[in-house]
Amino acid sequence: MAAITRLPLHHHRHAFPIIGPSLPLSKRPIPPSFFRNFYATPLRKFSLTPLFCSVPDQSLQSSSEAGSRSIVGDLLDYLNESWTQFHATAEAKRQLIAAGFQLLNENEEWDLRPGGRYLFTRNMSSLVAFAIGEKYSVGNGFHVIAAHTDSPCLKLKPKSAASKSGFLMVNVQTYGSGLWHTWFDRDLSVAGRVIVKASDGSFLHKLVKVKRPLLRVPTLAIHLDRTVNKDGFKPNLETHLIPLLAIKLEESSSEVKEKSAPLSSRAAHHPLLMQVLSDELRCGIDDIMSIELNVCDTQPSCLGGGNDEFIFSGRLDNLASSYCALRALIDSCQSTGDLSSEHAIRMVALFDNEEVGSDSVQGAGAPTMFQAMRRIVSCLVHEYVGEGAFERAIRQSFLVSADMAHGVHPNFMDKHEEHHRPELQKGLVIKHNANQRYATSGITAFLFKEVGRIHNLPTQEFVVRNDMGCGSTIGPILASGVGIRTVDCGIAQLSMHSVREICGKEDIDIAYKHFKAFYQTFSSVDRKLNVD
Repeated sequence: MAAITRLPLHHHRHAFPIIGPSLPLSKRPIPPSFFRNFYATPLRKFSLTPLFCSVPDQSLQSSSEAGSRSIVGDLLDYLNESWTQFHATAEAKRQLIAAGFQLLNENEEWDLRPGGRYLFTRNMSSLVAFAIGEKYSVGNGFHVIAAHTDSPCLKLKPKSAASKSGFLMVNVQTYGSGLWHTWFDRDLSVAGRVIVKASDGSFLHKLVKVKRPLLRVPTLAIHLDRTVNKDGFKPNLETHLIPLLAIKLEESSSEVKEKSAPLSSRAAHHPLLMQVLSDELRCGIDDIMSIELNVCDTQPSCLGGGNDEFIFSGRLDNLASSYCALRALIDSCQSTGDLSSEHAIRMVALFDNEEVGSDSVQGAGAPTMFQAMRRIVSCLVHEYVGEGAFERAIRQSFLVSADMAHGVHPNFMDKHEEHHRPELQKGLVIKHNANQRYATSGITAFLFKEVGRIHNLPTQEFVVRNDMGCGSTIGPILASGVGIRTVDCGIAQLSMHSVREICGKEDIDIAYKHFKAFYQTFSSVDRKLNVD
């Protein structure tokens, strides 16, 4: 296995540890003020600089320099910004536009040119971005990295207001297959999107994030559940997983009457919650027409471990993959000449609803990506009168399905197949399954590993045990959609689907470099192998 250069990193002057991409590693301990200011310090404000790194602009000179710089600090910023799939998509859109990508609308005609860079969003929870090689000719393929923006979480029910034993409660529904016991005793809040009525009668789509701890799901004291450590914690997800919002005040309270006045007594959501949202949005409660909110953990993403080698965060599955893919696309075509010798089309596709099967208009089960591919080919055919331009393009295309992988757990090593135990900090994990729960084949695995070999990037292999079920990804869905060659891979992590997950810091940079090398190198690698 090829060795990887360990990049020197340094903490920024944040309330929580965030690293700078090019400074020497600090050995200083975290000061006591870190704990006092942990929640008091606001999340970092993002600038509109072209490359979004946490270092001065003058150090960002060329794509070759960018390739040797760590993106871990930028990933932490992205995670802290992206509490929901909507925020993750909006931030990806902002970064692409700042990097020079042109925003398209699926409802309008497209005018595309070789050398151009473009993007569009759907539902503000899925995104497709692409860069057309300057040497593109009709029938050439797409080189795609696909990931997803959603993560297991709690979502507010359409009628969330509830009251029990003098508490104001918020009714929620579970989304995906989360480790729900990890959501107990966490400092939680809400984030998502709302529809706001404007003064002219139109409706505005706005994102909202309440950064302060607002909700909590308390556990039952051991004194009232003496056998919990022996029998296990087995909460009823309908009756026990209901967050507390506030103490219920008496009906005669003037404050309650004031806050309740704009809404009827049968409001779907607590007037107090609506007041919090209106304060965040700086609008009247009556102007909020609809809400779609996730419950989110407020603890910031940060570095951890004795040598700061870990990333502790929620939503690593799968925003870590999404960001590595996003940055690889941006940085692989940021400079003049980066697309001058490219014959293919480089693409990133970020989908919603993977955690619940992808069967939605914004999920990978919808033909979003393939409709975009067909439109792109149609825009570029010009005077071409030959046959099967789109079909030939698909046959020359290659998809990297990037979703987090199961790293071996030191306390549960027997849960992994003996010879396929991916480790943190050892490179991307290529996923195999004979029953096609993953779309990897011998050919696609070889091609993707060959890209890594050329650039001295390590890879690992994963196969689930025969006596255990195997999860799946968007890989088989997209591969079978129109017949595109696909490899499933991911960054090794622990605590998958917990409210707080963990992965290795170096694996982020390895994934970014592998994805960037895929865009820059795959055309030449693919030409060397002829299967059919």
